[in-house]
Amino acid sequence: MFESELLMQGISSLLSHPQALIFASLGVMLGILIGALPGLTATMGVAILLPFTYGMDPVSGLLMICGVFFGGVYGGSITAILLKIPGTPAAAATAIDGYEMTKQGKAGLALSTATFSSFSGGTISIIVLMFLSPVLAGWALKFSASESFALAIFGLSIIASISGESLIKGLIAGVGGLLVATIGLDPMGGFPRFTGGFVELMNVPFIPVMIGLFAASEAFRSMEQNQAIRRGTKVAIGSLLIPWKVMRNLVGTILRSSGLGVFIGMVPGAGADIAAFVAYNETRRFSKTPETFGKGEIKAVASCEAGANGCTGGALLPMLTLGIPGDAVTAIMLGALTLQGMQPGPLMFSEHGDMVYTLFVGMIFCYIMLLILGLLSLKVVTNVVKIPNNILTPLILALCVVGTYALNNSLFDVGIMLIAGVVGYFMQKGGYPASPVVLALIMGPMAESNFRRAMSLSGGSLDFLYTRPITLALLSLATVTLLTPVIRKLLIIRRQR
Repeated sequence: MFESELLMQGISSLLSHPQALIFASLGVMLGILIGALPGLTATMGVAILLPFTYGMDPVSGLLMICGVFFGGVYGGSITAILLKIPGTPAAAATAIDGYEMTKQGKAGLALSTATFSSFSGGTISIIVLMFLSPVLAGWALKFSASESFALAIFGLSIIASISGESLIKGLIAGVGGLLVATIGLDPMGGFPRFTGGFVELMNVPFIPVMIGLFAASEAFRSMEQNQAIRRGTKVAIGSLLIPWKVMRNLVGTILRSSGLGVFIGMVPGAGADIAAFVAYNETRRFSKTPETFGKGEIKAVASCEAGANGCTGGALLPMLTLGIPGDAVTAIMLGALTLQGMQPGPLMFSEHGDMVYTLFVGMIFCYIMLLILGLLSLKVVTNVVKIPNNILTPLILALCVVGTYALNNSLFDVGIMLIAGVVGYFMQKGGYPASPVVLALIMGPMAESNFRRAMSLSGGSLDFLYTRPITLALLSLATVTLLTPVIRKLLIIRRQR
């Protein structure tokens, strides 16, 4: 339970360690830079940083890792909004409407919205983590393979919301993504499937495919049309700030998306990318004007970033309270805590309560620094949209190649990225959205592995689909999500008659 005395001790302890605040700020800066570069993720940044934290005091080392983690999740939105290059998988959802806002001359507003929403979502998730850790940890234990499968199906149903004008084309793109997701090693048996003898295809690289579909395809289309993004001659400071009226309208979206992010973050295997897409879908479903989504809707940007950053606190919850890492980043952080002589689990709060609350306060400081650094950098980064198109397009392609190669030092990955770029280019020409493909690549493996695991645990019976309340609720939500666009379109047709 929440201990106010420990919270005060945590604040006092953090203020007595000024070097920890410096390292936390440095971690946030590094994280933003890493997240903004295609091919580099928060996971990679945390993994690289881990050995360097061993010689630091526990507070400084752990807060620097947290800073990289939080900054990395946010940083991916910068290039996603400005160039349609998602720096991280979570930013793929942000790119849908963020890049449209940039094309409309609203890059500053999109970035400031992403910054404020990231700060809000992350801060809310840490506050929830601080107050409700023991309660939510017990609830997270109820998630088994069947619930994770249902969550993945719910995620796949979002394809109906991000398909644009043609639901059929969106579903076709999603099925194509699911087929690509089956290439590689069988998740249960471990044998290769559809690899064609290529060892590199035993683990289809997701990030190169995402970079190709979003960024390279856009560069190819830009070269063909020689069409520059509509830019203003001068970006005013006012355009970089969120008007109060707009801010007020975003509050409900941010709160709802942050809560969804915390919920999804607690589920093992579900990360910020899933949280961003789910938050996007729910915001669209609650919107009075769902037709504006995909065309530069500011609420879409806010929901994606609040959901993705809300996931950070949610992912830390099972790791701290149960010793169960929810994703790759928290697994590395589990190792960092162990290196510092602390064992995450049920006894963590009783044995190291002062340290835990110091970390909580430090995490909130990390998000405050994220807000400050993000807002201070807006005027600089928005200058990217002033670069002439004949210079920007080759730079985007070069960034795609370098970022993809840096992932595994593999030219094969670069080839995959370029192929995905060509496919994405022809998809755009045919009116097929790329987002359903990316969503299917994220959700497909999660759905398959958990379905087969649930079938194994139930002895081959499908009873788990309707006998477990959480599973049934998620599958029901998936059905509603899938049918809502169809029903809405039928009603519009009926009114027109």
